[in-house]
Amino acid sequence: MNFFIGCAVWAYKGWVGELYPPGTRATDFLRLYSRRLTTVEGNTTFYAVPNQETVSRWVAETPPGFEFCLKLPRDITHKGLLQPNISAALKFLEGMQPLGKRLGPMFVQLPPNYPAKLIDDLTAFLEAWPRETVPLALEVRHLDWFKEPYSSQLTALLENLGVGRVLLDSRPIYNGEDDPQLQSERRKPKLPLQFSVTAPFSLIRFISHPTLSENQQFMAEWVTQIQQWLQTGTKIYFFVHCPLEERSPHNARHFQQLLEQSGVPVPPLPWNQLENPPSQLSLW
Repeated sequence: MNFFIGCAVWAYKGWVGELYPPGTRATDFLRLYSRRLTTVEGNTTFYAVPNQETVSRWVAETPPGFEFCLKLPRDITHKGLLQPNISAALKFLEGMQPLGKRLGPMFVQLPPNYPAKLIDDLTAFLEAWPRETVPLALEVRHLDWFKEPYSSQLTALLENLGVGRVLLDSRPIYNGEDDPQLQSERRKPKLPLQFSVTAPFSLIRFISHPTLSENQQFMAEWVTQIQQWLQTGTKIYFFVHCPLEERSPHNARHFQQLLEQSGVPVPPLPWNQLENPPSQLSLW
C-alpha cells in the first residue's frame, strides 16, 4: 500500500457521532480509528513518551497494515542543539520498536527558533539515525530554511541521507479574508510550501479550513501532485488537520473521495467499507 490517510490524533471525543458511533468510550477510540483510517500522525509522543505496556496495547488494538507516524518528543527537538540529544532519540526509537510493521516513518519537527546556520548540528543528528531501520522525515519552521543557499543545502542533505521532507500546507487557513473563527486557532505557521520529495516517501500535513469549500483549490492541487508521485513509486502519508478538530475526519474523507473520483490509484478507505456508512459527503 503506497497511500495512507489519517489525522493527527485518535483520542478526540468530538468525533463521537461521526467517525465513532454514538456512545463510544474513550478506551475504544484507537481500535475504531484504525478501522476507519489507515495511519495516524501520533502527536501524542511529542508531549509524552508512552511506556511499553501502552505500545503493546497500540499493537493489539490496531489491524495489520495500519501505521503510526510518530513525532519525536519535544524534549529532544525543542531544547536547543540536536547533537546532545542523539542518545535520547535512539532510546526513544528503541522504545517504539515493539510496534513492528505498524511503525511507519517517524518525523522531527524543528521549532521556529532552530536556524539554518545550525545545519552541521542537524546533519550530525540525521546521520546518527538508523534510517535503514526506521525512515525519518524532517519538518523545518525557521524561514531561513526556505531561502538560498540554505534551501538547496537542506534538499541536498535530505536526498543524500534518504530523509523525507515533511510538507506543511497551511494555505487553506490563511487564504482570503480573515475568518473570525480562525483568529485564535491559527497555531500552525505560515510557511512557503515546496513540492519536493527527497526520499522514497513523503509526509504531508494538510491544515484544512473548517469550511470544506475553502479547501477545494488546494485539495485539487494535491490530487494532481499525489497522482504524479504515486506513479513514480513514492509512498505518501497524508494527514488532515483542522483548526476546528471536529472537522478533520470529514475533510480527510472528502479528500479520499476526490482522489477516487480523479482515478488516482489509492486503496479503499476502510471507513467507507463499514456497514451502514454515512451518506456521501458534499462540498458544502
